[in-house]
Amino acid sequence: MKHYDVVIVGGGINGCGLLRDLALNGVKALLIDKGDYSAQTSQGSSKMLHGGIRYLENFDFGLIQEALEEKNLWLKLTPHLCFEREFYLPLYRYSKYTPWMLEAGLIIYDFLSHFQNRPHQMLSAEETMKLLPSIDSKGLKGSGKYYDGIVDDAKLSLECLYDALIEPGVDALSYHEVTSTVQITDGYEVTYENRKNKKSETVTATFVVFTTGPFTDQLLPKLQVPWTPQLVPSKGIHLWLKEGSIDVQGSVVLTTKDNRVVFVIPQRDAILVGTTETMVNEEIFNIKATAKEIDYLLKVLQESFPQSNLSEASIISTFAGVRPLAKEEGSQHSLGKVSRHHKIYRPTSHSYVMIGGKYTTFRKMTQELAHEIVPRLGLRYRPSLTLNPLRQHSIMPTFGKQPKLTIEMVKRIIKEERVTTFEDLVKRRLSLLEDPEKMTDVMGIPVQQVLALF
Repeated sequence: MKHYDVVIVGGGINGCGLLRDLALNGVKALLIDKGDYSAQTSQGSSKMLHGGIRYLENFDFGLIQEALEEKNLWLKLTPHLCFEREFYLPLYRYSKYTPWMLEAGLIIYDFLSHFQNRPHQMLSAEETMKLLPSIDSKGLKGSGKYYDGIVDDAKLSLECLYDALIEPGVDALSYHEVTSTVQITDGYEVTYENRKNKKSETVTATFVVFTTGPFTDQLLPKLQVPWTPQLVPSKGIHLWLKEGSIDVQGSVVLTTKDNRVVFVIPQRDAILVGTTETMVNEEIFNIKATAKEIDYLLKVLQESFPQSNLSEASIISTFAGVRPLAKEEGSQHSLGKVSRHHKIYRPTSHSYVMIGGKYTTFRKMTQELAHEIVPRLGLRYRPSLTLNPLRQHSIMPTFGKQPKLTIEMVKRIIKEERVTTFEDLVKRRLSLLEDPEKMTDVMGIPVQQVLALF
């Protein structure tokens, strides 16, 4: 029976980030995911590396500072996956913030970044209208301009995984479901099933780590892991709109009448819009946007950009994710107020669970856990190793000029980037925005020709 130092269950950004950290420190580890890597919550984000400007009103300065430090680190380490861009936060007569309050917040935001962010600006109503000509002008007082990062969230997870797999003794399995975790002397027996052929295999591990995000409360009791539900799952959806659907020269941060924040972010020859924040009352694996949620975002956009001719026909595709927010003792806050801090639990002497947190701070979160596990294996933990650039990049870049896709390239991507299904290829390796089920070609190659490779 094969043995690993650590088995990680869950292949989102935290699982892939932890695998990389452990691998760089000489740990023999296996990552297992029920679907494709980064196919759930870690691909359902707003595609941002950011401090979280709206958390200023919660006075969560420590989290914001950490997130801004990490944002600026990844902008340097992975310029092929992320870039900095401007965001405009319009102010109206009915806004809960006054111009001086917004400017004070932006000064604090720049300060918490150690002034590594490009400096903010305050703009008049006239200056705002020149840059955002289709925005609602009624009651507009001006806007604040600040800077945050845009990222391909799925590919950052994937490239952390690829970097980990360079190290000896490190493996990863997608489309495998963990069916049993049995405690043994000094560790666990972990059994998992191949979801394609239904074959099972068992390995032993000194430690088992669950980075299963919103699925944690459901999964752990099934595996007889001692666990009390700890999550406040929150659903968020996004829309990809056709380029030109809204006339804007930069990203816009809208504050809705129900006190939500909606981002409008032009990128990749399209416009990303999101997000919502609602309680989850449905199956969360491969969760989808509902018609009601789509209508909500369209209504927000139509009210905020009355000069734009927006309709359902403007939508390229939609996606949804579930935030695994950690419960706060005695908290009665709304979902938007629930802390984005992470928590680490140790249900048994040889198991760990990580929940909560922000995508942007995944490296810091996984470092905390790796710092505990690595010494328990008798190894020296070296935190600086995760500051090194990622060594294997995706074959098809997300941003900038893209090479012409060929069948030979597709074959190489499938082989080198651990692709199992057509959707894995389209959504996460090629980062295409269209619904895979409605596509007739893949960047110029007929769909049937690509499907024949699977």
